[in-house]
Amino acid sequence: MLPFQLNLSCRPVLAVLGLLAAVLAPIFAGAAEPKQPNIVILLADDLGWNDVSWNNPAIKTPNLDRLCRAGVRLARQYVHSMCTPTRAALVSGRFATRFGIDVAQNERALPYDTTTLMRVLDERGYDTALIGKWHLGSASQWGPQKYNFDYSYGALSGGCGPYSHLYKAGPYTRTWHRNGTLIEETGHVTDLIAREAVQWLGQRGDQPFFLYVPFTAPHVPVQEPARWLGEYPELTNPAKREFYAAVTHMDWAVGEIMQALERTGRRADTIVIFLSDNGATPDQPNESWLNVNDPRDHFTPGPAGGSNAPLRGRKTTVYEGGLRVPAFVNWPGLLKPGTFGGVVHVVDWMPTLCGLVGFQPATDPKWDGRDLWPALTGRMPATSRQLYWVSARATVAAVRDGDWKLVVTKEGDRAELFNLAADPNEKRDLAAAEPKRVAALRRLWAELAARDGDAKVTETGPKVSD
Repeated sequence: MLPFQLNLSCRPVLAVLGLLAAVLAPIFAGAAEPKQPNIVILLADDLGWNDVSWNNPAIKTPNLDRLCRAGVRLARQYVHSMCTPTRAALVSGRFATRFGIDVAQNERALPYDTTTLMRVLDERGYDTALIGKWHLGSASQWGPQKYNFDYSYGALSGGCGPYSHLYKAGPYTRTWHRNGTLIEETGHVTDLIAREAVQWLGQRGDQPFFLYVPFTAPHVPVQEPARWLGEYPELTNPAKREFYAAVTHMDWAVGEIMQALERTGRRADTIVIFLSDNGATPDQPNESWLNVNDPRDHFTPGPAGGSNAPLRGRKTTVYEGGLRVPAFVNWPGLLKPGTFGGVVHVVDWMPTLCGLVGFQPATDPKWDGRDLWPALTGRMPATSRQLYWVSARATVAAVRDGDWKLVVTKEGDRAELFNLAADPNEKRDLAAAEPKRVAALRRLWAELAARDGDAKVTETGPKVSD
């Protein structure tokens, strides 16, 4: 009830109220977002928590750091523990296990009728492009064009040699393509991705656009030009020097893409999201991942791979180092610079972006994610989350409820319990002291996993492990 009465039939009073509302609205709600913002998603490959300059000043990522400082740093961005699952979750808003995916794979990952982010944006008049690594089906007939991308370029499979652009020996060795047609090109993979993204942006008209750039960097094997190796003269491990040169090379590519956005005059209407697909694999051999032995690739032998310090674990595990990645979202004038401490999962970007473009699903899309926009803009507080993960490669699973996280083997014979608020690096196992909480989290995991496999692709194709 109002503490005073107004004569609402009085036109002068209504005029004053209308003027007051117009003045105060931007103060309380922030600048109004465009009805159809442009969207750019930048996805690194195997970039660890400690592999960016805002977490580790020894790493040279000036372009990413500039975007992060001017945007919202996501302090608790979670993904899946391997690349194909994260990519499936990103474009669907659903946990990858709903599609029967809990490990990297070359087989087709998503049913063709999946309500993907690309489909939603395509139907709303967006130009859509994927430039980089697809890895949701490594054969041409499963490529990005089958999932509403107007344009696609890069590697269909799980990666490629930096200069040969070849994948592992087998049915998916040739993987470099444009619009699903396999092609031969010369040049370093990071340079080619940057070039293509810049050209595509320069060709856009007045339509809104969605540009998805999943880099192959810094996934091993890495082989970098002298320009980028020269950024780390202090590193005595040659393979590690190659790895961090690849990180800085990728950062340069991000800078090129952002400059292209500025030149087109579309930057102010563009939301930019950056994250990694999973945690790093420390000391991964640089020379052993590919087996095609093409003379164009010369891999420096030795342990490469990034760092997840101080987080526990690595890629393929369900400890924080495998799941929690560096990330930010940037939109000048719409998002106030700062750090968002709420829990974010990769499945949240689908409903968040769909909300920004005004998409209202006619049927239940069965999203596991939630719309982050009210919390990111400060209009609503961040709320507690219930999340779960499966890692087939490590045969473990995890569930999170608020600050509590349970890690169990799939057979259930071992459990570890952590309070992430007090122990974010998972050093103190509290399972023995909290048996009731362990039991409750086991039940929660079973509830969250109950819909797994409900959208699984049934047909199979040639298999190559990754």
